[in-house]
Amino acid sequence: MASRVQRRVALPRKFKLLRSITQSKSVRKNCIILDALNYINQLKIKLEALNLEYANLIHNPIQVPTEVKVEKIEKGFLVGVKCQKGKDLLVSILEALEVTGLNVVHAKVSCNNSFCMEAIAEAQDQTQDAREVHEAVFNAIAKHVDGGR
Repeated sequence: MASRVQRRVALPRKFKLLRSITQSKSVRKNCIILDALNYINQLKIKLEALNLEYANLIHNPIQVPTEVKVEKIEKGFLVGVKCQKGKDLLVSILEALEVTGLNVVHAKVSCNNSFCMEAIAEAQDQTQDAREVHEAVFNAIAKHVDGGR
């Protein structure tokens, strides 16, 4: 007997909850159920779209364009690099800087979602141009990316 009373109380409460979740305007039970079915179908469609988008991101990761900035400072250059991740990319860039006659004094590197580097490099030859350094770093990245494929 107590369970019958509990069901009588619980059922309208559950319909009220279902109506609020689905944002149904109807008061009739069968219309609330139909609105709930439509709501579930909409959620399925959204889920399929999200799964498709996720699969596309995994198979076609976002490519970060290569960005190289070189500024002349007092005794050398401030070198900034942003590009896609690559194995041993830091080594290639440091070697390119060394070949151009620069000694890296300080460097900050991040490899979370993409490769980012900021370095201060002292020049042995004070007549060196920022354009030459930019070209050397950019070529090192291009060789590394082309060689890695």
